[in-house]
Amino acid sequence: MADHQEATVTLPSDPVSVSSARRYAARTLAEWGMSDDTEIAETIRLIVSELATNAVQHTFGQSPTFTVDLRLDREEELHLGVTDSHPRWPQRLPAAVQQDNGRGMVIIRALAKEFGGRLTVTPTAEGGKTVWITLPWTVPVQG
Repeated sequence: MADHQEATVTLPSDPVSVSSARRYAARTLAEWGMSDDTEIAETIRLIVSELATNAVQHTFGQSPTFTVDLRLDREEELHLGVTDSHPRWPQRLPAAVQQDNGRGMVIIRALAKEFGGRLTVTPTAEGGKTVWITLPWTVPVQG
């Protein structure tokens, strides 16, 4: 077993790509040994969906594609990143703001924390950003 596994897909910034991103992540995690019917697998699918939706909706057409990266390090940590080319980083809205949307990052951060993970945002060399979720890997890896 390698110390590091990685899978990446780049998709058009289109709403139909959100489900493609979710399916890609689910397939990859299944290949790495994660059962599809676990709570953590469902949580990861939700996180991928939310991050991909953000990459499509909040880049205002300035990011023609987004990329989903999955990295498994030493069978200990899963790193899930969604990269787009828009320079604006996610904004945390005040709790008092009444909106129908804009709560995705709060939900993602809470889900990551619930499973012992964390959320970070890093800049890309091209001027965009990657939103990373790091989670402990508790599944025996196959491969």
